[in-house]
Parts: sequence; C-alpha cells; structure tokens
Amino acid sequence: MSLRTRAAAPAVPAAVLLTAALTTSLLAGCTAEGAAATLPSPGGSASESSAPSSAPGEPAGEGVGAQGATGTPPFTADTEADTAEESSDALVSVSDIRIGRHDGFDRVVLEAGGRGEPGWDVRYVDQASSQGSGDPVGVAGDAVLQVTLTGAGPSMDTGIDEVAWGRRVAAEGTEAVTEVVYDGMFEGTAVAFVGTTAKEPFRVYLLESPARVVLEVAHDD
Repeated sequence: MSLRTRAAAPAVPAAVLLTAALTTSLLAGCTAEGAAATLPSPGGSASESSAPSSAPGEPAGEGVGAQGATGTPPFTADTEADTAEESSDALVSVSDIRIGRHDGFDRVVLEAGGRGEPGWDVRYVDQASSQGSGDPVGVAGDAVLQVTLTGAGPSMDTGIDEVAWGRRVAAEGTEAVTEVVYDGMFEGTAVAFVGTTAKEPFRVYLLESPARVVLEVAHDD
C-alpha cells in the first residue's frame, strides 16, 4: 500500500516576509487616499411607499437581490445627466411608480411593462414642462429631475395599463425626494418629474424581470 503525502513548503526568509508586509501596508494607504466618493451598493432596508402597489419586502429585492448579491460594486453618483439606450425591441408602458428611503439615498422606481428594456435620460432641469404642450408642471421641491424613458408606447400596443397622466406620488419619510409627478407618454417617450430638496448627486440603473428603471438620489442621513 502506498501513501501520498503533501511536500513540505520551503522556508521563507524573514527579510522577504518583512518586505511583503511593508508593501501591503503602503498599497492600502494609497487606496484609502485615492478612493472616489460613492453611495452604498444598491439595496439596504427601508420602507417604500407605493402608487398604486408594492410587494412587501420589495426594496431589498430591488437592490441586494438583483445587484448586490451578484457582486456589483458601489458606483459613484453625481449631478450630471445620466443616459442609456433602449433595447432594439423596446415597447413599454410605465405601470407603477414607487418611492422609498434607504440609508444614504432615496429611491424612485419606475416599473415598465411590455417588451424589451427601456432607455433613459435623467437630468436636472430649470423648469418642469409637459411634453407636447410645453405647459409648466408644478413639482414640490427646490430642484427637479426630469426622468425620460425611451422605447415607450401606448397601452393599446404594450398591453400594459399605464400610470394615469398627471398622477402625483407623495414621498413619506424621505430626505431628498419630495414627490414624483408622472407627465405621461408622448411620441415614444414617457416622462416623470422628480422633485428634490436640492441638486443632490444621483445615479440610475436598470433592473429586470420586470423591467424597472431605478433612480437613487443621495442624502446625508
């Protein structure tokens, strides 16, 4: 009977160990000094108000379950416009709008049913103006984020009941987001205006199954 054993590892000189420890310490210091400011990873526990509906525990699923669990790292937020292209087959209607407070940010979720994935253009605007007519839209708050979803279509084509035009979704317990006003769909784009307390940094990303465009606005608490 033969017995296979693990070969003994060669001894490492003490000087080599000391050099490696010093190098690791210096690299850690450089990383800490050069790190960019980031918001927490999408997720966290919080309450989320709904209009018209929201499943219990959904905020955690819309962050940790969908992105945090797959190892997606935190990403930076700023006040610059954020854009993304829709998929080539996109034809969606906004079916639900939800708002919730999380540690470090407030979250706005625009759920979109139909086919494909919507694109978006999210930016601060000086004045909220309705699509088509150009009429001013009153939005509570000291700043306004215009959220434009592309790849949108009417309910008769998407088969999805659209959020009522002009619907206001109140924010409860939030720090940065004051309310959301849905302006409706016009010529392939759906617009919602998000009122905020100031021009705070924000970020936007897409979750799937169902498609949801997620806007997160930073706050200090």
